[in-house]
Amino acid sequence: MSKKIKAMEIEALRKAFGGVKDYVIIEPIKVDSATEYEFRKKLREKKVRALLVKNTYAKKIFTEMGIEVNVWSGPTLLCWGGANIKELSNNVEGLIKDLKKDPKSPDKFKVKIAVAHGLAVSMDVAKTMPTREEAVGNVLGALLEAGSSLVSALVGPGAQLAGILKAIEEKKPEEPTAAPAEEAAPAVAG
Repeated sequence: MSKKIKAMEIEALRKAFGGVKDYVIIEPIKVDSATEYEFRKKLREKKVRALLVKNTYAKKIFTEMGIEVNVWSGPTLLCWGGANIKELSNNVEGLIKDLKKDPKSPDKFKVKIAVAHGLAVSMDVAKTMPTREEAVGNVLGALLEAGSSLVSALVGPGAQLAGILKAIEEKKPEEPTAAPAEEAAPAVAG
């Protein structure tokens, strides 16, 4: 293959993967054309793209992007797209399970690894990673929880003191009744 063709293929991969940080890397194993067509069709319906890549080119592009994975043996099919890594990995794994209808038949696709935000993670981790919205919600929840605890700590003693003062006020001591008019002392004559 000429150097021009190689350079054009690498440039096409750079454009295709520009800005993408979430991938599921799978290995197609003895996949017939009908199965591959069905797999790609279902991925497109879920807005996921798939591309069979030459390992040396993909390794070069991933290294340029700062993504360190060591899965460059055997055929490699890169899947990317969707809203986040959680959705992507769940979609891909669901399709792989759907394609394996006969439990006795060999696996057609084998998941090599998932890449989340440029870091290699297992498929199980990728399926449970929080989405951006969930992560922001968790952070806000933690901040609000700490804030409400602080407010409770500041307001609690004041509320207790106010309750005690109110109880004291309601329990006013009874005013002593006026002593009976001093009995007129008998005048001492004398």
